[in-house]
Amino acid sequence: MNAFHERLLHLHHCRGVGWKTIRKILSVDATLEKLYQLSEKELISHYSLQKKYAALLYQDLHFISMPQLLQEYKEKQIIPITIFENEYPPILKQLFDPPWVVYCKGNIALLHYSKALAVVGTREPTKGGRYSLEKIIRPVVEEGWLIVSGLAKGIDTIAHRLTMDNGGKTIAILGSGFDYIYPSSNYHLANEIARDHLLLSEYPAKTKPNKWQFPERNRLISGLSKGTVVVEAKERSGALITADQALEQGKDVFAVPGPIYEQMSLGPNRLIQQGAKLIVEAKDIIEEYENENWEN
Repeated sequence: MNAFHERLLHLHHCRGVGWKTIRKILSVDATLEKLYQLSEKELISHYSLQKKYAALLYQDLHFISMPQLLQEYKEKQIIPITIFENEYPPILKQLFDPPWVVYCKGNIALLHYSKALAVVGTREPTKGGRYSLEKIIRPVVEEGWLIVSGLAKGIDTIAHRLTMDNGGKTIAILGSGFDYIYPSSNYHLANEIARDHLLLSEYPAKTKPNKWQFPERNRLISGLSKGTVVVEAKERSGALITADQALEQGKDVFAVPGPIYEQMSLGPNRLIQQGAKLIVEAKDIIEEYENENWEN
């Protein structure tokens, strides 16, 4: 990581700045060198910041110790990758609002794995949902697909576990920083994924889980993947947000149908009504991409 990347990482840890503010700062100061020379008043005038946010930014620019932060990340085996580094996944750059920094634990080579499939669904799967997931995961993993999900309870957890149990690779994308694994019941699963697969977050390590961050991270689950599979979900759910993100990104959406009397079938059934591909076996997904040339 060179000096510019360190400055961007530093900025990413500052309070008072969001995605749009970082973009604005970079448009004015492409190297981020002038940023450290500005007073609070100049931060307000240059970047149209509110006074309270300018004060926080100024404080963090001058009091966060980057050597200390980098050492802490090294000790925790956290690898921060800025959008301007070669290791950053090109597929995420296609998003409307790609993360300025992604934080990784594990095998970062998986960031460039093109044959990736997102699997999402309810936190409270039925026995039928579990069976459907097993019927889908095992064959696609045997075909060399990497499975991306969100480490949530239910379908996400089962998808990660089935992938690993069947010798596949998986990426878990968090809605918090690495210091706050959520849900805490998946702490050991997260460690296992970090050891042999990949944990990824767009949030600095000390970021606590907040409600709004989970819909935000869903765009990365679909963004890293060729297609998104929805297995059981209510009509209003995080899984459907991920499916919507996938559609906005021009990605494929696959849905496992279910009984019309089941709450958890409403989400996938509605997606099928709206044009998602109905799948009843893994072959329905695999055949969709049989003419693709994969570079992994």
